[in-house]
Amino acid sequence: MSNIPRILDHAEASCRASGARLTEKRKRILSGLLGSNKARSAYELIDYMHKEFDESLPPTTVYRILDFLISENLVHKLHLANKYIACSHISCDHAHEVPQFLICNQCGNVKEIGIQKTLIRTLERNVEEVGYFLQSPQLELHCLCGDCAHQSA
Repeated sequence: MSNIPRILDHAEASCRASGARLTEKRKRILSGLLGSNKARSAYELIDYMHKEFDESLPPTTVYRILDFLISENLVHKLHLANKYIACSHISCDHAHEVPQFLICNQCGNVKEIGIQKTLIRTLERNVEEVGYFLQSPQLELHCLCGDCAHQSA
């Protein structure tokens, strides 16, 4: 992905504006996520750091870095898969909708799209009508991407 340096610059500026610092290790982990269409686990990121930068990081460090990147809205956690993906809106300046993740069950590619807030409000009301309370509006839908659908046809 040729625009990774530009996205990292934008992420660094965003962190600075919020009073946080995008350290070199944080940039490298974010780069590992930006360079992949697939979500990656913390252990896959440990392997990435070792292969790409000859740097060994303990899992606790990688999880702390991922927590930081999530808190800065640079990364999303896919809870069902326990993996992470870079936010596809890092370098946009428009208001974002609620993220929805389309996960291909065959190849593992992930696509982030937005859901209108009115739809989320409807879901919240439906959930509350049966005595539950929505804790996270993030949706993860398991699908088949267009490429895999064409291959299996």
